[in-house]
Amino acid sequence: MDEDFAKWINLKRLIDISEHAGQLILQVYHDNNNIFKISYKDDDSPLTVADKRANDYICKQLTQFYPKIPIISEENKNDDYEKRKNYKYCWLVDPLDGTKEFIKRNGEFTVNIGLVKNGKTVGGVVHIPVDNETYVAGKGMGAFKKIGAKIEEIETQAYPQPKNDTLNIIASKSHMNDDTRRFISKFEKYNLLTVGSSIKLIWIATGKADIYPRIAPTMEWDTCAAHAIVNEMGGNVLKFNSTEELAYNKENLLNPYFVCSKTSF
Repeated sequence: MDEDFAKWINLKRLIDISEHAGQLILQVYHDNNNIFKISYKDDDSPLTVADKRANDYICKQLTQFYPKIPIISEENKNDDYEKRKNYKYCWLVDPLDGTKEFIKRNGEFTVNIGLVKNGKTVGGVVHIPVDNETYVAGKGMGAFKKIGAKIEEIETQAYPQPKNDTLNIIASKSHMNDDTRRFISKFEKYNLLTVGSSIKLIWIATGKADIYPRIAPTMEWDTCAAHAIVNEMGGNVLKFNSTEELAYNKENLLNPYFVCSKTSF
């Protein structure tokens, strides 16, 4: 167990913060006057009222309860690397992961709050507002899910290896490309699943899918929280064509391509 994590970070508090942020998001999601108030960032990615409200709330709460841990968020002006490289701990926050899915109103978006220690993910919470489902983990503490009011530990052994050599391969709903199709075509027997946001990593953690190749851009805040949950469930998130796990708080916050799984291939 990461003793520092166990001492300082309260998993129930992370759940509460993520769920309240989810409620703020849903207020906009169900408001026809606000959901389509969309601006665009420098990289042409959409920014909604919900992104801003959730980010403001999460950052305020994390700062209140953990004032010594800096925050790196998709929606903040973050410190430059000369300062960030000295962080022992930091939060990686995506207040609304899957903004495109949010705008489409398909429910496939999440709240991501991950904790990094010396460049490695050591904990995180992923909340799915539309389904009222929350997944949380701390290094060495196990992984838990909360559906409605009930919190229970996720049992790793409940998710067996693929049956009949048929893999459930999951891919991005909004970022499918030729490189991903070529990777998938290497497998003889598979079912192809698609879903948005960090739900893909959660499906790997819980055994709903077997492998998630990401041969397209993602940012550190897209993966950090769910990566911790995958690790606690016996899986990994490895750099593409490598045995090295994704690292965090790098100089460039863009992730390399990766493959997430709980199965050896």
